Amino acid sequence: MVPAPPPDESPTEMLPSAAGRHSRPARTREERRAELVRKVRAHLPFLVVLLVVAVAFGRIALQHWREGTTELGVALLLAGVLRASLTRTAAGLLAVRSRRVDIVTYTLFGLVLIAVSLTITGGPLATR
Repeated sequence: MVPAPPPDESPTEMLPSAAGRHSRPARTREERRAELVRKVRAHLPFLVVLLVVAVAFGRIALQHWREGTTELGVALLLAGVLRASLTRTAAGLLAVRSRRVDIVTYTLFGLVLIAVSLTITGGPLATR
């Protein structure tokens, strides 16, 4: 029978409690900045489309509903063009379904919205 080593001569080294098996070193400022840039770049196409939509809603709120609605259609056409020209990863939140379905949906709804906004005459919002 082998005697146990004395408590002050333990063979294993104890790690600090904060350093666990799954801990990783703190990220540097450059690493955090690069990750932020990557996240913004991934959602940039969606942000551009949202900017056009915000301008369109501003126009609608200022009683220029026909121009604002046309701009909403342009935003959908822009989404279709961006979805067609970018990869799924680069398209970010514009990539909802398959590429073909997204392109057809954005383009079709954009054209319908533009057609409706340009052909409606009269109605409750018409200028008198």
